[in-house]
Amino acid sequence: MQTGAPLYNPFKAFRFDNNTCFLSGEKLSSEDEQIQVFPIWLMQQYHLEDQPFKLLDESISTYKSLKLPCSTSSAEKLHLLEKQVKEAFDGGYASLEKLPKMLLFQWIGKIMYGVIFNEIQLGLRQQMMTGEPMNFSQVLARKFTNLHYMLQSLIAPVVFDGTMPFSIEVFPVENEKETFSYRDEINTLVFSLRMKDFGLIACLQDNGTNSRYNSEKLEKIGHNKLHPIQFEEICGCFFYSAYLFNRLPEYTILPTPDSIYIEPMPLSGIDSRPIFDHFQAKTYGQVLENFWKPWGYTLFEIIKDPDNPKSFLFDQDGKFIPCEEVDLPLAGHQ
Repeated sequence: MQTGAPLYNPFKAFRFDNNTCFLSGEKLSSEDEQIQVFPIWLMQQYHLEDQPFKLLDESISTYKSLKLPCSTSSAEKLHLLEKQVKEAFDGGYASLEKLPKMLLFQWIGKIMYGVIFNEIQLGLRQQMMTGEPMNFSQVLARKFTNLHYMLQSLIAPVVFDGTMPFSIEVFPVENEKETFSYRDEINTLVFSLRMKDFGLIACLQDNGTNSRYNSEKLEKIGHNKLHPIQFEEICGCFFYSAYLFNRLPEYTILPTPDSIYIEPMPLSGIDSRPIFDHFQAKTYGQVLENFWKPWGYTLFEIIKDPDNPKSFLFDQDGKFIPCEEVDLPLAGHQ
């Protein structure tokens, strides 16, 4: 992409065909110019290629069938990113923690945008079959457009001015060897991944507010190793706070001759409401129940005391529970 050129916006003409590079908007010479949404190295390590991947309409795809049309030049940039992230992942928590958060943001962003792209293509195919117009939320279109602009930092001289647009947290986790646990929430752009000896949580468009909302918990956890059920609990906290987050972040995009500046606008704006909606124990409990499925905890057990939902991270006095002291009476599995 030329320096100072405006960023590509596929949502303008709703262009999600296989003849246009998903990232740069360049015309492709062949529909074979494609890359995988999920990195090949990751799929091979965990034998994910033919594993089922559920899409929003409940249809089932596979990890390997999720692809993106991509020009050679964009693919080269993404390959360099993959190389850096793979090296960090291979080194486990100690090396992943040192990886610049911007690289993790780009890597996670490409996967999540790749899933979004495939969801939209599926929606367009269904629209053609039924003849009905595609009903696409304007709020989501703006959110996904902003994510796509930020992803173009891989191929254009984009400078993030001011607050970074994301919250990303990395934790050491006592996982079993073959663990691979992936989740995403497209509407709120939240992602979690648990594998090797670490867990990773990302909110891709919140200007760091979810980390601030959960800061007290994060401070208590520090760099302590987590039991998998503890990691899933902090995931539940982030997925739930992202659901409570009631702003649509807006960004100023300023092209100059040398760079394209992306700067977040203040979240308060003209809205006098608090940035997060009111915490509800029952809804939080429903989120946790979902995250704790492998251990069999029900909503009733989680919110038996609504003022103090069940926690494996903190004891009654709010102190952090070391992972070796986590007591799982239901003795579920990982």
